[in-house]
Amino acid sequence: MFAPRVALASLSGESDAEWAEACARPAGAAFLGGIAIDEPTRDAAREMVERDREEFLPDDPIVFVDDQLAELDDAFLRAGMNVRAVELDPLREVAVVCADHDAMLEVNAHCRQDEMCDAGAGETLLRDTERLCEQVETASDAGAAVSVKVRAEVEGVHLPTLAKAIERAGADAIHVDAMDSRRVVRDVAEATDCFVVANNGVRDREDVFEYLAYGADAVSVGRPSRDPEKVQSVYAAVKEWFL
Repeated sequence: MFAPRVALASLSGESDAEWAEACARPAGAAFLGGIAIDEPTRDAAREMVERDREEFLPDDPIVFVDDQLAELDDAFLRAGMNVRAVELDPLREVAVVCADHDAMLEVNAHCRQDEMCDAGAGETLLRDTERLCEQVETASDAGAAVSVKVRAEVEGVHLPTLAKAIERAGADAIHVDAMDSRRVVRDVAEATDCFVVANNGVRDREDVFEYLAYGADAVSVGRPSRDPEKVQSVYAAVKEWFL
């Protein structure tokens, strides 16, 4: 999927091409976004902005994705675009754009903001395997490499079982926000052949080694991604592990 096996994880309303380029050298991938790409999720994003959340709300989200990925065509890292969607046609359009740039499309089954969940996107998809797999299949059929961003500790959701389902639907990677249950990464890694990216609390060598020992193929950094020195530190630990 990418190397070195350090990814920059999307930060709502902040993760654009400029953000990715700031840490391009030590990171192997950067997930831009998340971006709402259809009217139900864009309406939800507007409501979130009204209560001071940061969101990307360009006039044309498809053009925005194309422009952002174009800025990274010559970058050292592999780009990805984290998207929130309910409707399949806009998802298919974005997947085609991602494929044209050899970028990953990341289906957001992670956002837990009420407005986005009420629209039927984000974390809601974790409890609706059929719809989540339909999104994965749509993006995969359009030619994009597909990652799915998921969250642990969601009541009624068994991530290893979900991982098997999205793998069958065509997912290439699963990006696991482990929350306070880091061992779930081991369970997911054992359940699927997908490329497993471990997220949450990746700050130092100890964190990196713990996740990789559980079977993760890579780690990602969220808030620390804004600090190149911290990303460099995580990269050094990943490099040490794989020596």
